[in-house]
Amino acid sequence: MLLLIAALLAVAALSPWLVLRSGRRMLGVLALVPAAGTIWIAAQGPAISAGEALVEVHPWVPSLGMDLAFAMGTLQWVMSLVVLGVGALVLAYCASYFRDDDVGVPRFAGVLVAFIASMLGLVLADDLLLLYVFWELTTVFSFLLIGHDPDRRASRRAAIQALVVTTFGGLVLLVGAILLGETAGTYRISDILADPPAGAAVTVGVHLLLVGAISKSALVPFHFWLPSAMAAPTPVSAYLHAAAMVKAGVYLVALLAPAFAGVAGWRTALLGLGLATMVVGGIRALRQHDLKLLLAYGTVSQLGFLVLVLGIGTRSAMLAGLALLLAHALFKATLFLVVGIVDHATGTRDMRQLTGLGRRLPLLTVTATLAAGSMAGLPPLLGYVAKESVLVALVDVAREGDGTGIAATTGWLLVAGVVAGSVLTAAYSARFVWGAFGTREVDEPLTVRSPSLPFVAVPVALAALSLALGMFGGPLTRVLERPAFAFPAGTHEPELTLWHGVGLPLLLTVVTLALGMALFVAREPVARVQAALAHDWSLERAYRGGMRLLDRTAVEVTGVVQRGSAAAYLAIILLVVVILPGAALVQGLDDIKVKAWDTPAQGVVGVVIVVAALMTARSRRRIRAVLLVGVTGYGTAVLFVLQGAPDLALTQALVETLTVVVFVLALRRLPEYFTDRPLSRQRYLRAALGLAVAVVTAGFLLVAGAARTRPPVSVALPQEALDFGGGGNIVNVVLVDTRAWDTLGELAVLVAAATGVASLVYVNARGADIRRVHEIPYPSGVKKVATQPGRRAWLPGSRTLPPEKRSIIFEVIVRLVFHTLVVISIYLLLAGHNLPGGGFAAGMTTGLALVVRYLAGGRYELDEAAPVDAGRLIGAGLAVAALAALLPLAFGGVVLQSAVVDVQVPLLGELHLVSSVLFDVGVYLVVVGLVLDLLRALGSHIDRDIQRDLRRAQAEVHTA
Repeated sequence: MLLLIAALLAVAALSPWLVLRSGRRMLGVLALVPAAGTIWIAAQGPAISAGEALVEVHPWVPSLGMDLAFAMGTLQWVMSLVVLGVGALVLAYCASYFRDDDVGVPRFAGVLVAFIASMLGLVLADDLLLLYVFWELTTVFSFLLIGHDPDRRASRRAAIQALVVTTFGGLVLLVGAILLGETAGTYRISDILADPPAGAAVTVGVHLLLVGAISKSALVPFHFWLPSAMAAPTPVSAYLHAAAMVKAGVYLVALLAPAFAGVAGWRTALLGLGLATMVVGGIRALRQHDLKLLLAYGTVSQLGFLVLVLGIGTRSAMLAGLALLLAHALFKATLFLVVGIVDHATGTRDMRQLTGLGRRLPLLTVTATLAAGSMAGLPPLLGYVAKESVLVALVDVAREGDGTGIAATTGWLLVAGVVAGSVLTAAYSARFVWGAFGTREVDEPLTVRSPSLPFVAVPVALAALSLALGMFGGPLTRVLERPAFAFPAGTHEPELTLWHGVGLPLLLTVVTLALGMALFVAREPVARVQAALAHDWSLERAYRGGMRLLDRTAVEVTGVVQRGSAAAYLAIILLVVVILPGAALVQGLDDIKVKAWDTPAQGVVGVVIVVAALMTARSRRRIRAVLLVGVTGYGTAVLFVLQGAPDLALTQALVETLTVVVFVLALRRLPEYFTDRPLSRQRYLRAALGLAVAVVTAGFLLVAGAARTRPPVSVALPQEALDFGGGGNIVNVVLVDTRAWDTLGELAVLVAAATGVASLVYVNARGADIRRVHEIPYPSGVKKVATQPGRRAWLPGSRTLPPEKRSIIFEVIVRLVFHTLVVISIYLLLAGHNLPGGGFAAGMTTGLALVVRYLAGGRYELDEAAPVDAGRLIGAGLAVAALAALLPLAFGGVVLQSAVVDVQVPLLGELHLVSSVLFDVGVYLVVVGLVLDLLRALGSHIDRDIQRDLRRAQAEVHTA
């Protein structure tokens, strides 16, 4: 089953390319894939009829207990045949429906095949969460199919409307699935149905699932989205809105009915909403002149009928409901496809403009008449067999109750309501045939193009199948009856047959057909009555009004809160943090015990940090604020040392040093002061807010630390780091081994973020302006001075600086410390698994070495020290980290698995290496590349701009 779904998804991915290369005829070839799936599903029929259930379980998210679980019983088997069989025929039909110059056909092909795969996954899913995934996939793909033509406003609006309504239902369904799954202790649908839980939570969960079902199947009050969705191409209507998507809710009701039909409110909700939908849809169908809209409201009516029947919860009703589900898929898909052919042949779907098609298109007329007859319930078609069985089941409920607890009065009201809805069905069925193929006076003569035989073959096949299945009620009973056995035996054993004997059900059928024909014959007076009772209020209008109100509210709220002030946005966010979580925090401060410090030195450092923070807040000069912030950072590093965390202290000190350098480089292009305006009283409010945030944050940390009820994980980390990570540096082992997946992801995010920030400063190609000293062109007329043979300047870049900007002492210091820093960085890289260090600290150390080279010799010296593109370094680092992650697979391990290797090195002794060092090398390269990128963006580029501005100013003075 998973293989079939995966194959469909693979074909969906290839479909746009295939159709783009081969044209619309490729749609017929694509139809072979769901057709092959139909054959495979059909081949499982004997096993399914024998009571076997095909089950597949594939691990998905074991940590959450989620599996790709699929199961196929009789209900799933029938639905799979409908999904795949009708899907294959619709794809074949599309090859004739679309023209060669139609836009978007390749995308349409891929989306339709993907929808078939999603619908099949929904039907076969044996896990509530997996069912929800496929449920929402069908929503997304239906949105794309309904909005196939984005240039049409009607298509866009209908697609959004369907998306909003069905997504709302899907979210409610998710909540219900979680409630039901958590209460049952499992999300496996087969297990829940085998041993259904009970209780208030289950009742709520089941009703939430029903909300999702009725929204998907377009029952009142969600029925309005389905007629609007007729803006989609006709094949979409034939498949999604007749045979597939709208059946998802019906399928869910049929799936849950055996276990939860007795839940309080189940029958009340489904019977009431189903009957109301059946009648409302039938009445609206009689008013339509567009053939497609007539079928759309008829679909709404039939979906209400289906939900009503399946919601009864008796053995006979279940069997009749499954037969009706199958019959509806056949006759409604046929009728929609017929409408598509009529539209292509005449250019219109308006029955007021159609005339004489019965004579000109006889085969299509017979096909449509058979399908409409099945919809109306005429023998010997499958629709008649199903409706007759429904009436038998309803009469049994009205007379005997059949264990449903439905009162006799309610039962007879249901019978009367279904008869009334069936009368409307018969009337609009006749209206469809008469409107499409009848002969009448029209204003303009009708031009009819004869459709090709392959175009007509698909609806003919579906209509013929509806006729053939009506003849084989006995075999069909044996195929469909197994789900019905989940209910107690009723007055009559369930049976699908053309003849139930003379009785009340047969009389009701005759009355239904007679009244339906009478209603059709009196269509003119009926139309006048409907016109007199017409009104402009509807649920669709309420939906649109609600959406307009939502849009207007969003605009007003945005106008209030989005003022373009970063300070205001930050203040709002911080106020919310202080007020909401802060209010809850007060209740958790009762049992907090605070220890001021372990040593007095911590208190001293803490005071220094607080004083520096206060002075930073009061500083008006940017450079002073940056240096004071650096004091807080170095103070934090000292606290790490005093707390016994040298690795964290080293990293903090390195980061703080580089941060100060980067800030200072950037400040060269910023004003000296934060603001030239006088300080306002608002600073006290801001200071108060900052203090409140600090207090609340400290409270969070205290409460979280005091809430511990178990021994901390860190107790076992030293030994675990040695045993499993092969290192004594717990921090490094955690970063490159225990949570290496997180580190790899954070590495990618760091690269993207830092690169983006650098690009915001200067947008240009990396490496395009790397220039060595010997590449600097000499001005014209100046003779190049040759360097003495065998002599090499160690800081060649410093010669490019003006004398007043050079510092001989600093250059000497750089000559002494550069190589030392590089050697230290390599040591930190290799020793970081057991001692303080690691790839990040090593990269920062190398970065600082490049910083001192740049500060001593300028931008040309930076290029001399690192004549390499920073982007390539970053890419190489990511590649090395990814290689370190995948390398264990070559040795039979798992991704990011580490191996410990001890090597004897002459003179040095035993070298303890861990394979995760390679991962650290990747981190090292990324960090060095990022530092180099920042130095070029905030150092070299700014230097060049400053020099250019200086030359321009000198030129202006000289010109003046």
